[in-house]
This record gives sequence, C-alpha cells and structure tokens, in this order.
Amino acid sequence: MSENNPNPIYPAPTGKQSAEEALAAQFADESNALSRGQADLADMQADLADLQAKSADLADQYLRAKAEADNARRRAEEEIAKARKFAVEGFADSLLPVVDSLEAGLLLKDATTEQIREGAQATLRQLLAALERNKVIVINPAAGSKFDPHQQQAISVVPSELEANSVVTVLQKGYLIAERVLRPALVTVAAAK
Repeated sequence: MSENNPNPIYPAPTGKQSAEEALAAQFADESNALSRGQADLADMQADLADLQAKSADLADQYLRAKAEADNARRRAEEEIAKARKFAVEGFADSLLPVVDSLEAGLLLKDATTEQIREGAQATLRQLLAALERNKVIVINPAAGSKFDPHQQQAISVVPSELEANSVVTVLQKGYLIAERVLRPALVTVAAAK
C-alpha cells in the first residue's frame, strides 16, 4: 500500500484533481469499458446467432441430401430387383412360338417322316431366331479357322492336313450371350506336323 493513497483500488488524486473527481474519472473509465464490453458481447451474441443459423441451415441441407441419396439408392435397388425378376420375360416371350410349334407337331397323329422333319427344321429356325433376338449367338467355327481358346474348347488334337492349331471339326456348337461365352464350342484341333 502506498503511504499517500490508503486505498490502492482507486487512484490517488493528482495535484489538480480532487478525490471525488478522480473517483468520477475512474467510474467513467470503468463505465466506458463496461459499455465496450457490452457492445462486444452484443457483437459476439449476434455472431453466435448467425453461426447457429448457418449451422441449422447446413444441418437441414445435409438431412435433405441424405434423404435424397437414400431415396435414389432405394429406387435403384427396386429397379435392379425388377430387372432381375423380369429379365427372362422377353426371352420367355420369344420362346413361346417355339413351344406352340412343338405342341402343334405333337398333335399330328398321322404325320409322315418328311412332315416331322420339315416341322422340326421350322421349329429349329424359330428357336435360333428367338435366341438371336435375345443376343444369344451361335459359335460354330469353320473347318480350318484358327483355334480361339476364348470361345472354343479343344477336346482332342488330331492329325490333319490343316495348319497346326486350326479347327478340324466342331463336335458341339457353342453360344455367346451379349459377347460373353455362355458355352464354348467343343472342337478337335489339328496337330503340329
């Protein structure tokens, strides 16, 4: 404690100020500081309210985006399920005329061998056309064509006048579906000379 100023909280009056004036000046400074503090507090509260509004808006946008993504995912899953469920519908529809032809052929009681053969050939053409419409393509390599291990399966290697690694005979036709091998063609391949 200073000897001249018994109360250190309040400044000692200067030579030209009385104690009351010094105290009034002190209160004025504190009042100004308090006013500045209140103004700063009001600014901070306004900033806080603005940030809370922005946070609420972003939370709302997030929830809407999440709901939209969930709805899109759900719709996509439903479409995939429907596509799987009805994928064979078009294929089955194209096979119905083949079934009708086979049933009509079986109803003939007194058909000749020639009529049965012609009916079977017509039904086979219908079946091949139905398969082709549904992107099922026959793999039937010609004799002498180069062996393709991606579409053909070699059952045996046989001596032949053909070039080595070329198809000699087709034992069973293969099939592609949309350029993917459904079943490889079974072939014999010419041996190296």
